[in-house]
Amino acid sequence: MSIRRVMPDIRSESMEESRGFYERLGFEEVMNLGWVMTLASPSNPTAQVTFMSRDMTGPVVPDLSVEVDDVDAAYAVMRESGAEIVHPLQDEEWGVRRFFVRDPDGHVVNVVSHR
Repeated sequence: MSIRRVMPDIRSESMEESRGFYERLGFEEVMNLGWVMTLASPSNPTAQVTFMSRDMTGPVVPDLSVEVDDVDAAYAVMRESGAEIVHPLQDEEWGVRRFFVRDPDGHVVNVVSHR
């Protein structure tokens, strides 16, 4: 299992203002579903930040997203370790397969693979 990218997930009630702020730092919008928006560096596309007003299917807004090449393997490892699964492994309608897990400090991590 390898990590493809890691990005912060920021809960936001001011998505437009956040986009404007980060665009001034050089980020560009690469995805926007209304409730979730991702901005990326044009020169380094894996340098990203995501803003969320809520999560469409998850019980909470995660603190961090980790994209892996094999989300099923990551899920198996986390379950076997006894980690708290906050949101079960599932396919989402926007083209990802993911689950949420709580880290030892209480942060919720969205572990995801694109289908």
